[in-house]
Amino acid sequence: MQLNYLVVEGNIGAGKTSLSMKIAEDRNARLILEQFADNPFLPKFYENPERYSFPLELSFLADRYNQLKKNLDSLDLFSSMIVYDYFFMKSLIFSSSTLQEDEYKLYRQLFNIIYGSLPKPDLYVYLHKDVDNLLKNIKLRGRDYEQSITADYLKSIENGYFTFFKQQKNLRILVIDTNSIDFVNNESDYQTIVNTIFNKNYDRGINRIVF
Repeated sequence: MQLNYLVVEGNIGAGKTSLSMKIAEDRNARLILEQFADNPFLPKFYENPERYSFPLELSFLADRYNQLKKNLDSLDLFSSMIVYDYFFMKSLIFSSSTLQEDEYKLYRQLFNIIYGSLPKPDLYVYLHKDVDNLLKNIKLRGRDYEQSITADYLKSIENGYFTFFKQQKNLRILVIDTNSIDFVNNESDYQTIVNTIFNKNYDRGINRIVF
C-alpha cells in the first residue's frame, strides 16, 4: 500500500510517538510530532480540569491546526512520505471528554470550520492498549503532570476514539491491538507492526488486527 501521509495515534501511553519515530527513521520519512510539552495549560488542566479544560482545548486546536497547515502545505504528498503522531480529529475526541456541554457545542463549531480544509491521511493507525497497560506506561515514563490521570479518563478517551471511528466512512482506519506485543523494545514485534501497516491493503472504514 502506497502511504504518503500516515497517522499513528492511540490513547495516552499507547506508544504512538515511539512508533512514529521508528517508522520515520527507517523509512526516511518526514516526522511531525505533536507539540504539547510547552503548553502552559496542560499542567494546570490536570490539577484543575473544570477551570482549564476550555482554554487547554482551544490552545491545542490552534497549535494543531497551525502545525498541520504549515507542514502539509510545504510537502509534496505525491513524492514524499510524512508521519504524524496525531490527527486533527484528536482535538474533537479529547474535548468531548473534558468540556461541559455548552463549551463543547461552541468548540465543535470552531472545529468544523477548520477540519474541512485539511487533507486526510492515506492510512490512520490506532494503537489499542487496555487501560491497565496504559496506566503502567504512564507511570513508567514518569511525567509528573500525567500521574494524576485516572482509568476513567483514559476509558472516556478510548470511547471517544471508537465513536469517531464508527462515524468515518471515507478514512482507512487500522486498529492494532498491541496488548500482547512490545514494539518499542522487541525488534521482531516492531517488524510485525511495520509489515502490518505497509504490506497490506485496507478498505475504507475500520480494519482490525489482533496479535
